[in-house]
Amino acid sequence: MGVEVAVIRLQEEPMTSPELAAPSDDFLPVSDAGDSAQSFLQQLSPRHKCPACYKQYKKKAHLIEHMRESFHSAHEPVCDICKKHFKYFESLREHLTGPISNTECAEIFAAQGCTYCLRIIGTPGAINGHRERCMNPPEILQNHQGRPVAALDCEMVGGGSDGTLDVCARVCLVGEDERVLFQSFVLPLIAVSDYRSEITGITEADFRNALPLCEVRVIIQNILYNGESIGRIRLDGGRARVLVGHGLKHALDCLDMDYPAHLIRDTAEYLPLMRTNHMSLSLKYLTQACLGYSIQEGVHQPYEDAVASLRLYRKLRSLAHQPEYPIGRIGAHRADMFDGRSSKELENLNPEELIKFSRSNYWCWCLDCSAVRNLESSNL
Repeated sequence: MGVEVAVIRLQEEPMTSPELAAPSDDFLPVSDAGDSAQSFLQQLSPRHKCPACYKQYKKKAHLIEHMRESFHSAHEPVCDICKKHFKYFESLREHLTGPISNTECAEIFAAQGCTYCLRIIGTPGAINGHRERCMNPPEILQNHQGRPVAALDCEMVGGGSDGTLDVCARVCLVGEDERVLFQSFVLPLIAVSDYRSEITGITEADFRNALPLCEVRVIIQNILYNGESIGRIRLDGGRARVLVGHGLKHALDCLDMDYPAHLIRDTAEYLPLMRTNHMSLSLKYLTQACLGYSIQEGVHQPYEDAVASLRLYRKLRSLAHQPEYPIGRIGAHRADMFDGRSSKELENLNPEELIKFSRSNYWCWCLDCSAVRNLESSNL
């Protein structure tokens, strides 16, 4: 009862005391107090932040393990605004233009960004000129001084009783200058039950002058080998051509042909060009999103598809990434820069120093430009 009376009297009395009327310097506004509390808690338990993807960890050991397994590198797609790294170009696209995009980055990108290469360009006038070059940059139309390149595309018809068995019926091989190196209809080894004419445009009459599959395979191999021995090709490639395409594994299987993996550049399996769930994107989508024009509107043309995959490769090869490690044999696995260092040594490094040890787990196509120069001076 006495406590209640004291509370009532306190509420009735006016606050005439200067100590109560004016806030003291010892007290902070609510917002400042919250910031100070958060800063104080961070000092008690500092967070360790990844400088690439910005994930935070309570323990330094967890950050080191993340850096070891994430394979961050200079070859990942990076937001030009906030400098955040992404595994896929689709993740970067969602970050800049998606429904849950970063607000600040999205606003800047909408005014100054290129929707094809996802880079910040500048003024609207500069963007318009850049987009024209971005669809097919002038520098990649010039003679490339690196390894020769050829792009392959095959059209399939249906074999078997239900027409679901893919049979190679037409091939096209183009060079880096987009000129046809070889194209032909292929005589099927089994009876065709579905010509898929609405997609392939192929009819029975097209096979009158078709070449046998074995002859087509030999011609393609001779063009790709470029006069080099198969032993040298499997070792370091030699003078052999880089083979570019979309879904090359399936195409080579249908041709009953083998080609060294370190000379294959497949736009369907290149990590930065894949979906965020690690599934392949269609060549039609990649061409529209990255090059700005449409393909496969009606009948599929193997030359058109081969050129599209070739342009995607040349565009990604022309990216100016900083080489992250000495280049030896093409396709050689990276050395784990974290191995050979003690836990204590890694603990003493800051995040910016740790990321210098991190390496990508795939062969970035920009390295093709310097790989040949390195091989010419190597002892391989």
